[in-house]
Amino acid sequence: MRYAMILDRRRCYACQGCTVACKVANATPPGTFWTKTLSVEKGKFPNAHMEYMPLICNHCDNAPCVHVCPTKASKKLADGTVQVTASECIGCQMCMEACPYGARYFNSDDKPTYWSETGKQSEYEAARMKEHVTNTVDKCTFCAPRREKGLTPACVATCPGVARFFGDLDDPESEVSKLFKKYNPKPYKPEKGTRPRVFYIE
Repeated sequence: MRYAMILDRRRCYACQGCTVACKVANATPPGTFWTKTLSVEKGKFPNAHMEYMPLICNHCDNAPCVHVCPTKASKKLADGTVQVTASECIGCQMCMEACPYGARYFNSDDKPTYWSETGKQSEYEAARMKEHVTNTVDKCTFCAPRREKGLTPACVATCPGVARFFGDLDDPESEVSKLFKKYNPKPYKPEKGTRPRVFYIE
């Protein structure tokens, strides 16, 4: 099994639906975005235009974050995803430095909240933030809890532009396999040699 995601940049219009869906599904702390879409202006007036770049953990086959982790908290699983075991993470943040995609986040111990005027977490935050152990690093899991229920990642399920596709590259009948053969999508920053599991159709 080789889980992978294909992002079709031709269909993405930076609505940030993926960002919101990820926030809801994973209850990530303020300032933490496991997926997001950058908007970049290209060209010059009068021929300027916007280009959109959706970003997410690349679940690399040759993952620098895994190689540098001193406790082996970051690991490559048999399904091809890269995951972090919070109980083994010492919060050294070496993996954050090693990741060329900026896809890892440190969970500080200052009890982050969206309600800055009160300085207190809401009941929802207090309940869900327990999923993010303080003084550890975490990242996109390709929505492991959803996959356990037979669902696709939240960002894929929510994308109104149908710009995200997820599946098993080892299954020739999967949508990602068919798209791979049809469009030959490319990874982001291939020069890094990380062999990502996230690919882009330009």
